[in-house]
Amino acid sequence: MTMMLDKNQRVLIRVDFNVPVNNGVISDSSRINSALPTIRHFLNLGMSVVLMSHFGRPNGFDDNYSLKFLVQPLSKLLNQKVLFSADIRDLDVLNTIKPGEILLLENLRFYPEETQNDLVFAELLSKYGDIYVNDAFGTSHRKHASIQKIQEFFSNKSYMGFLLEKELSELKKIQQSSLTPQTVIVGGSKIGSKIHILKTFLNKADNILIGGGMAFPFIKFMGGKIGGSLCKHNEVEVVKKFLFQAKKSTTKIILPIDCVVTDSISSKTNIKYCDIMSIPDGYMGVDIGDFSVKLFRKYIANSKLILWNGPMGIFEAEEFSAGTKEITNAVSEFTANSGYSLIGGGDTVSAISEFGEKSQFSYISTGGGAMLDFFRNQNLPGIMGLKTIIT
Repeated sequence: MTMMLDKNQRVLIRVDFNVPVNNGVISDSSRINSALPTIRHFLNLGMSVVLMSHFGRPNGFDDNYSLKFLVQPLSKLLNQKVLFSADIRDLDVLNTIKPGEILLLENLRFYPEETQNDLVFAELLSKYGDIYVNDAFGTSHRKHASIQKIQEFFSNKSYMGFLLEKELSELKKIQQSSLTPQTVIVGGSKIGSKIHILKTFLNKADNILIGGGMAFPFIKFMGGKIGGSLCKHNEVEVVKKFLFQAKKSTTKIILPIDCVVTDSISSKTNIKYCDIMSIPDGYMGVDIGDFSVKLFRKYIANSKLILWNGPMGIFEAEEFSAGTKEITNAVSEFTANSGYSLIGGGDTVSAISEFGEKSQFSYISTGGGAMLDFFRNQNLPGIMGLKTIIT
């Protein structure tokens, strides 16, 4: 390190353990595994380690969102007992942690002050460590107490973890890359948060392929009938402004031409293919269709660099997963043919974990929104002023 350390000091590490869980089982532990090198580094120095993370979007204290379920898998991965604190406000737990031990704090988002970037709450958190390390790239774009405000209490003692450092290195490679053609693939349903960031790629990327729920506001704006597909009223206006800018750029915007529809996502009844501009009333789009897959594959195959964030449909259901599966295969084949692929976002990473081997892609980011935000503004709230760990 660039400072003197001793084993009587505690390191407070902000990690991102917001992992996907199905029926009480972690379906993808990538985010946990990615944080282990930083945790082990400080344990090997003989220091005590305090971990803090959020999980989900609870509305106050809720046992369904408690981080207690992580104690056993973490203990197994680290080959030592992990202590747990059920109440962050109870600082007495600090009297029980010894050098070389690990303490996991309860879900940060049980406390509304966390997302409010509250100074008093940040000061409370700061009492858990003598030095602060941010290794939660996936939340580094958030102005939250454990990410941004807390650094005010660690003057010259705030560091980036190994994962955060690696993430920034890979994203800077993409940002500075001269490889062309470059293709950005976006899906999922968060058009509000993604569309503004997509503007960053205008005149930078050669192609932007839009699938998943994000496509329907575009289709509606273009006069298509989208039935009961995802689309909020204000999103059409957002799309209008984006396409106005896109027309003046050198970037091609590619939309699906057909889709899979159903009259019930839960019952999965009356599933059929249709032209994406003519979805019948009472039906909703749940995946891109075969013709769209062929269209997207053509652009993927002709690229040199690909950034992918967001699935092409409701891939968690087998009946609506074909589009995401095909794009996973297409990007995997592209990478095998010497292309560079960067994958980001929880749902996208879960999808490639299900449909392909992670080793088949150039780099898998632990962040989705943070990854996209980085391309808009490198100075993310959580990384400003952080020092590098020197090993």
